[in-house]
Amino acid sequence: MNPKEKHQAWKRLLPASWLTLVGLLIYFIVPNYALASEADLVTPQLLPWENNLLLAGIGVCVLGMLFGLYQFTKVKKLKAHQAMLDVSQTIFETCKTYLLQQGRFLVLLFIFIGACIAFYYGFLQQKSFGSVMLILLWTVIGILGSYGVAWYGIRMNTLANSRMAFASLENKPLKLLNIPLDAGMSIGVLLISVELIMMLFILRFIPNELAGSCFIGFAVGESLGASALRIAGGIFTKIADIGSDLMKIVFGLKEDDPRNPGVIADCTGDNAGDSVGPTADGFETYGVTGVALVSFIILAVAAGFQANLIVWIFVMRILMIITSIASFYINKALSKAFYGKSADFDFEKPLTSLVWIASILSIIITFAVSYLIVGPGSAVGSEAPHMWLVL
Repeated sequence: MNPKEKHQAWKRLLPASWLTLVGLLIYFIVPNYALASEADLVTPQLLPWENNLLLAGIGVCVLGMLFGLYQFTKVKKLKAHQAMLDVSQTIFETCKTYLLQQGRFLVLLFIFIGACIAFYYGFLQQKSFGSVMLILLWTVIGILGSYGVAWYGIRMNTLANSRMAFASLENKPLKLLNIPLDAGMSIGVLLISVELIMMLFILRFIPNELAGSCFIGFAVGESLGASALRIAGGIFTKIADIGSDLMKIVFGLKEDDPRNPGVIADCTGDNAGDSVGPTADGFETYGVTGVALVSFIILAVAAGFQANLIVWIFVMRILMIITSIASFYINKALSKAFYGKSADFDFEKPLTSLVWIASILSIIITFAVSYLIVGPGSAVGSEAPHMWLVL
């Protein structure tokens, strides 16, 4: 075959080669419609004692929320100079304006994402109208959860800020340690308790075949809320910070000069970036990891062991609320005993001891309760006697 004939042959093969290449790309890049998702997951049937454990967990979550509210009122009752309270209230009102604007944005975001969810589950996956509505309902609940704890966090922080500033004038270092710890425990425990009670409600009261839809909707909702609040909070704080710095440069003002109106915006930005975002983000992270663990167990573990492991996961989470509160009070008593009469001490020491107390207490409780739930006498323990130790 001469070169001209070879060239003609290649020209004839070229269109077919391109078609083959495009077909392969479509096959490997475009997903095939294996119409399955977390919404199709069916949670296992729980035994009576397992249901009772989850029900007790709901009670613990209620107590955790009451603890958070108690800490809130405790901080709020602390005295502060009226000028400090006024500044704190101004910062909160500015934060509230920011959160209200974020709420409007989340409504628009939900309309768009909700339409996508309805199209995907209603049209592509051919879910029933009730299932689609259930996913959308729990998406709204997830968004409200992220938004609600962010609002609570900003209120708690702005209350604690003025009380902390006033307490610094009293020359009582232990009080300076306790105020932020009280505020932090209030936010953290209430956040976890709200998150956990929602997930326990799904496991305990929603029919098994619908629980997957509830979990996926809840995870999507809290992720939407957290992403918007986290990203926007970071942008807000940078803009406010730069604006305040520009005012200082232009007018020759010092850092945090009260004549600079940008100082309030800067304080608001710090609260938006360091409180609103992380609080909503913590709520979302705790929730989606729980949903991911439940999904993994249902997909990867034999049916006879699923309920046992799912209950173990949530019992561990419930116990962490108890151990956190217990560690907080133990450390508080020790701090008072060691530093109650001190005019000066290293704040890092009681904070470090809190970490150690919480860690040791959690490890002991985790080992003991794991032995009872997934030990040799359990469904998991009958096949893997040492699984409790591994977990």
